[in-house]
Amino acid sequence: MTKMTKVAIGSELKYDAVIIGAGISGLYMLKKLRDELGLKVRVFDKAKDVGGTWYYNRYPGALSDTESFTYCYSWDKDLLQDWDISTRYVTQSQILNYVNHVADRHDLRKDIQFETVIAAAQFDEVSNRWLISTDDGGQYSAKYLVTALGILSATNVPNIKGVDQFKGRLYHTADWPEDADLAGKRVGVIGTGSTGSQVVTAIAPIVGKLSVFQRSPQYMVPVGNGPVSKEYVDDIKRNYDAIWEQVKNSKVAFGFEESQIPTMSVSEAEREKIFQNAWDKGGGFRFMFETFSDIATDEKANIAAQDFIRKKISEIVKDPETAKKLTPRDIYAKRPLCDSGYYATFNRENVELVDVKANPIKEITASGIKTEDGGEHELDVLIFATGFDAVDGNYKRINIRGRNGITIQDHWKNGPASYLSVATANFPNMFMILGPNGPFTNLPPTIETEVEWVSEMIGYMEKNELSTMEPSSEAESLWSKTCREIADKTLFSKADSWIFGANLPGKPHAVYFYLGGLGSFREVLKATKEDNYHGFKFEAQDSSVNKGASSKKTQQESV
Repeated sequence: MTKMTKVAIGSELKYDAVIIGAGISGLYMLKKLRDELGLKVRVFDKAKDVGGTWYYNRYPGALSDTESFTYCYSWDKDLLQDWDISTRYVTQSQILNYVNHVADRHDLRKDIQFETVIAAAQFDEVSNRWLISTDDGGQYSAKYLVTALGILSATNVPNIKGVDQFKGRLYHTADWPEDADLAGKRVGVIGTGSTGSQVVTAIAPIVGKLSVFQRSPQYMVPVGNGPVSKEYVDDIKRNYDAIWEQVKNSKVAFGFEESQIPTMSVSEAEREKIFQNAWDKGGGFRFMFETFSDIATDEKANIAAQDFIRKKISEIVKDPETAKKLTPRDIYAKRPLCDSGYYATFNRENVELVDVKANPIKEITASGIKTEDGGEHELDVLIFATGFDAVDGNYKRINIRGRNGITIQDHWKNGPASYLSVATANFPNMFMILGPNGPFTNLPPTIETEVEWVSEMIGYMEKNELSTMEPSSEAESLWSKTCREIADKTLFSKADSWIFGANLPGKPHAVYFYLGGLGSFREVLKATKEDNYHGFKFEAQDSSVNKGASSKKTQQESV
């Protein structure tokens, strides 16, 4: 643990709010607090520019699995009409162009400090302010600390024996170098999730030989990306108000109506037709949630979806042995994946599939990867497409301390927890955007929901001259229990995946998301606010008044 450097009160640069992260969350939070509440705000980001996750994930094939018309901000109505929608899905470069445009359009960069890492943040119980240190020796303080760290940004680099002795080029997809040269090279890819499948599909035509090291085969459906017509775009822009109303009141917030039809309520022929239509149209979340209502909750329905995808794999992949290795046999209950031709990629003569569950990696050598059977795969380039320490990973990499010096690592030692995703007990005035146990959805609409709610609470505190807020431990425990109960009603809790922390050895297997849907989550937030922010403890400017009070009555008295 990094030792906390004590900031001398009075010597630091003072702000009303400090935001960590200049991605989609941080930019909107800056705009709300600065332009609507009139606060003095500073944003810090380790990157050289805006973009967050999309600044770093520049690997070949990087693509959002959310359709273009909902992977954006809804709050800038003019921009919704002006922005060019050219493809059904958006690539990394398209997203980064959009985020840069927003930063320029709203003059956000002047309040962002790039290439600066937040090393430590400690809540000072005397001043009721956050004391913040950066890696370059900077010292700052703020009444409010907002973490906009992203849920998929803390890279997971597997600890494989011999990795340091590899003489070739070693890349991680979340830290992709500009000078990466793969043409004609012998390339290995470890990881076959969403990122891995995108990389494999994109680089197969240009590399000399591609070795794909697969631990777990995946269920995937086509993404269905491509150019869109003027009529398509005109229809979206004409109906944007209705589209966003539907998105914000739906479950997964992907811009389609979720099915209300149980899988087994139709004939086998009708089921096949519905699945085929979804396959032809494309989209992972569409396949799981637009076809039928119970694929994620009913085992028979889930098996029907499994069987359909397995049949497709056997039809697409020409070599029966390779098809068998690519065919998953477990439950279809991880984050729904979609691809741009992943299965067909293994029909190429320069692509080989290595099943490392059956034949594990023994070590990385100077020249490649050696497997348990003694075979060695010689490589010029090794790519880790091994994902992220999701949700809480970036928090654990910062020395964040709350009341009585408690660290976030100790507070979350049994798995991350929050109240309503936006705050955590014992860390006053720390707001989280996309914190633990938030909705499992298309992220921009959830980001907007949380940013707007947090901004309203900060406005409430400023108006009523409140010094601190934090959720009670009881409220946090109850929210965790609620998220667990909902998760256990789905099949997601029965699968080993990153959405429950199962992708990292030693990481607590816990609930990391609220699986009740964005619409329900918004109702919970609304009800909490209308009940005088029930579950939160407030202190007035005179810290002796109602210190530690948590009931509805004392909340009202503290105003």
